[in-house]
Amino acid sequence: MFDNLSERLTQAVNALRGRGRITEENVSDTLRQVRMALLEADVVLPVVKEFVERVKARAIGNEVSASLTPGQAFIKIIHGELVKVLGEPARGLNLRAEPPVVVLLAGLQGAGKTTTAAKLARWLSTTQKKKALLTSTDIYRPAAMLQLERLARDIGATYWASPDTRAPVAMARAAYEQARRGLYDVLIVDTAGRLHVDAEMMAEVRAIDQAIPATERLFVVDAMAGQDAVNAARAFNEALELTGIVLTKADGDSRGGAALSVRQVTGRPILFLGVGEKTEALELFHPERIASRILGMGDVLGLVEEVEQKIDRDKAEKLARKVQKGHGFDLVDLRDQLQQLSSMGGLGALLDKLPAGMAPAGRMPAGMDDKALKRQIALINSMTPGERRFPAIIDGSRKRRIAAGAGLGVPEINRLLKQFLTMQKMMKKVSKGGLRNLMRNIGGKMPPGPR
Repeated sequence: MFDNLSERLTQAVNALRGRGRITEENVSDTLRQVRMALLEADVVLPVVKEFVERVKARAIGNEVSASLTPGQAFIKIIHGELVKVLGEPARGLNLRAEPPVVVLLAGLQGAGKTTTAAKLARWLSTTQKKKALLTSTDIYRPAAMLQLERLARDIGATYWASPDTRAPVAMARAAYEQARRGLYDVLIVDTAGRLHVDAEMMAEVRAIDQAIPATERLFVVDAMAGQDAVNAARAFNEALELTGIVLTKADGDSRGGAALSVRQVTGRPILFLGVGEKTEALELFHPERIASRILGMGDVLGLVEEVEQKIDRDKAEKLARKVQKGHGFDLVDLRDQLQQLSSMGGLGALLDKLPAGMAPAGRMPAGMDDKALKRQIALINSMTPGERRFPAIIDGSRKRRIAAGAGLGVPEINRLLKQFLTMQKMMKKVSKGGLRNLMRNIGGKMPPGPR
């Protein structure tokens, strides 16, 4: 997310970095580049104008001229103004209401409402220890109901299918009564969407909102929708009096203008970011961290939190004890490591959160993205337990059988085994000379995985 915007803004502000003196002329030149970067990122013109004017007013005032490092002071101003545009610190969902707390999801078709409903249920269960009931009132797209029911089953949540599938308002009321009887903490209602804003859709979602006591009315918007997202946000806000925004598909958007525009146009906070298709791929929205990422400063706090949440501590400690005792590192251990890395979106997803100067220069090595990691895991799963424990026995005929079982070629397994041997040698260095010895020898030796 924000790749193009981040690159353009970083280029613009880097020109002022380290300058001993900031003039109105070079500030104006930099802000011209900032303006173009924001417009190209699909930020709406009124938001761009207001942002640039605020930055300019602060930059040519005492705030910069009195600083010992004017260039750094200017970058700090841009960061601060970006934070203001992006909104207030993340608060999550408002659960301070009599159960069941109703969360109503609204938005255009294809924005990701159904997936977001499941993600929110999972987030409520894992982080808030709340029991959620899921329901859909989308009578125009039966597949939406089936999709939500399947997702609910996958995450261990409950889906309520109303016996009356003709009237969305009646379906919502029935789901609310079921949530009350079942003593659920939260009811998440997925509503119907259209390909464009129309009066019928707005009347329906307004009627549903009036029929059940919604505490949260969330607008779910595709981060890649650009200017259309702003128009839809304005219409839904007028119809529903939104309480927050969920920005979906943020991992696939290189522009990011929707995040900067939608919040400003509606005046409502962005609460969550959808950063992938998996039900755990939902993040609280932190304006300060997003602003830092836009300016190439990274999101180290976000990276630490993600590692803490998704790394299996028991497996990590078990592997550490095994290595310290000098026991062999095998393909079962490698699979565990690959699965944990895959759960975080691959190495590339982690490096995106590092500051620009800390991330490795150049193209991401092949085999480090999520799809490549899954292919490596498939190869290991195609092996027998004996082959995973004793990889040395894997000869040519075994390679052909393993590759065929995973639907891949023999060169793929050759690369995997080469990577494994390198990691095995590293683990031996840990057992003999400690972690310091390993880090001294690790630089540049990691081979690429399957392409």
